[in-house]
Amino acid sequence: MLQRIVAPGHYLREAGMIKKAGSHCRQVGKKAFIIGGKTALSIVEKDLTGSLEEKGVETAAVSWYGGECCWENIEALAQQVKKKGADFIIGVGGGKALDTAKAVAFALGLPVITIPTIAATCAAWTPLAVVYTLEGMYLELSSKAQNPAKVLVDTEVIAQAPIAFLRAGIGDTLAKWFESEISSRNTGGNAAVSAALSLGNLCYQILLEYGTGACLSGEKGQVSPALEQVVDANIMLSGLVSGLGGDECRTGAAHSIYNGLTVLENAHRRYHGEIVAYGILCQLVLDKKEDELVKLLTFYHKTGLPMTLEELGIHSLSKEEELAVGKASAEVEDMANMPFTVTAEMVVDALYRVDQLGRRYRGGENLV
Repeated sequence: MLQRIVAPGHYLREAGMIKKAGSHCRQVGKKAFIIGGKTALSIVEKDLTGSLEEKGVETAAVSWYGGECCWENIEALAQQVKKKGADFIIGVGGGKALDTAKAVAFALGLPVITIPTIAATCAAWTPLAVVYTLEGMYLELSSKAQNPAKVLVDTEVIAQAPIAFLRAGIGDTLAKWFESEISSRNTGGNAAVSAALSLGNLCYQILLEYGTGACLSGEKGQVSPALEQVVDANIMLSGLVSGLGGDECRTGAAHSIYNGLTVLENAHRRYHGEIVAYGILCQLVLDKKEDELVKLLTFYHKTGLPMTLEELGIHSLSKEEELAVGKASAEVEDMANMPFTVTAEMVVDALYRVDQLGRRYRGGENLV
């Protein structure tokens, strides 16, 4: 049986959207419980709660999500929502905050509206939650997350966020093409998977065409057509790839290596999409496509994506750390989506091979 949850109820993207949020939220409920990141709430809380009040929507409470999307924080927040009697949830912030809000909404059977303040992932769109331990190590990709009733995107807020978030979103969205293509090779395919692959490639083409311009706009804190194209690719189109592709067209080695690298403390200082971007290069090594990797390095250079381990904050790895990263990467469920077996040793070799090529590129060597 083919079954998909493809998309939220509505996707609305506009500069100044936060100040208009109340008119959209009142269509979903009368009493909102807002869950978000500390920085995101400090930026939008006043305008958001003001807009809600103006349209007759009560704010039951505003709460920090806890710092990690983990079952402990999800359960604690669910209890708070119950006590306040809210009839819907608003998630505000980045991926972990939005995933937490969606998971809380799912646990309580309540609708959720997501308001991404950065364009670093497609978390605002998908009915999925990436769950970690309380200490920040990857645990699982959970489907116990509510499909958003609405996604409200304010490009003014996103444009003024630190540029690293937009770069991370570009890295994460690039993976939609490279991972969907490789993970679907042995699935046989159907119309939904074919559509996901087409959209994944479209994401790739949009990023190649508009990524550099979007980053220039983000560095200036300005909204531009290029920024809007990339924001839509990072959030909407990227989310559609996941929704249409389902389990037959999902993540692969790039995200597996991201998950493996989270065992390193230094890796926690880099954003999800930055590490995934490095994982894409590793996946191309594993897939014996170094020519394509070399072509990507120029795009990485223009957009500021990492191509060496040092740029991920990893200056050296002990043998124990190599083993831990390789083992965690090879054993995570995403790696089973690869069309060939990937061992811990292969992961470690790929990490170092990418680092070698990245250093040679940074040194000015012509790798073509």
